[in-house]
Amino acid sequence: MRTFVSAVAVILGVLLSAVAVPAIWVDRNVVDEDGFVAMSAPLGQDADFQQRLAAAAVGTIDTSSIPDALAGLVQPVAEAAAGSLTGLPGYPAAWEESLRKSHRLNFADPASLPAEADTATSLTLDVAPLVALAVEELSRTTGLKLEAPEQTLINVGQPDQRQWIERLSAYAPLAYSLAIGAGIALALALVLARRRWTVFFSAGVGALVLAALWTFGSQWARGAVVGTASGNEVADRFKDAFVAAASSSFQSWISGTAVAGGVLLASGLVIGIASRGRRALTR
Repeated sequence: MRTFVSAVAVILGVLLSAVAVPAIWVDRNVVDEDGFVAMSAPLGQDADFQQRLAAAAVGTIDTSSIPDALAGLVQPVAEAAAGSLTGLPGYPAAWEESLRKSHRLNFADPASLPAEADTATSLTLDVAPLVALAVEELSRTTGLKLEAPEQTLINVGQPDQRQWIERLSAYAPLAYSLAIGAGIALALALVLARRRWTVFFSAGVGALVLAALWTFGSQWARGAVVGTASGNEVADRFKDAFVAAASSSFQSWISGTAVAGGVLLASGLVIGIASRGRRALTR
């Protein structure tokens, strides 16, 4: 009976871990604002993406208040501002603030969202800080007083993806309870097992299987997301780069799981061989 309960506890621990580990990664790197900003930081090093984003930001500036006689003169200045925006000292801070505003917008309570964002069902980028930087530079260059908008929204991805965000926000924190449950189950298995080396061995095999399944699952998810298009070149570029960064980040967790699984499997084999050797000597 003890052996059966121990085996069931190992299986339960592995199953709980299968859900807990990815959910903890999501909570720390997607739901958490600082984690999201840190994972998105490499996008700031993508010169082509940043240039396209700067051009899109400048393109949203409202120039309707500029007299018609000056409109033709402002256009070349605006294009020049787009080209130089990424080199401005305030650009890194504006990019980080854009990420933070976008995260708050997507993970906020729906009741607190502005009307424009509340009606959107896809994920949304708010690049208002970049637009404000462009407005400041354009005003400085032309001497004209321009107003920066409070929000400049770009939809990213496909419809109904906001529902996934809402589900992640609700369920990701439960991952820690699942992880504790997995730890308790494996500890119980170790206590009840007649041959404890089998627990180490089985847990190691389970970890290696999970690493393989997570690798397959992450590759499938990456392909599915990258294969969709929003029709906005800047939004698609952000989505593709973010998915690549997320895949790389989670891959490091998968590698850690695989290493831990190998250590557990090897430990189980060593303990099993040692215990058999001791039993042979006592006979």
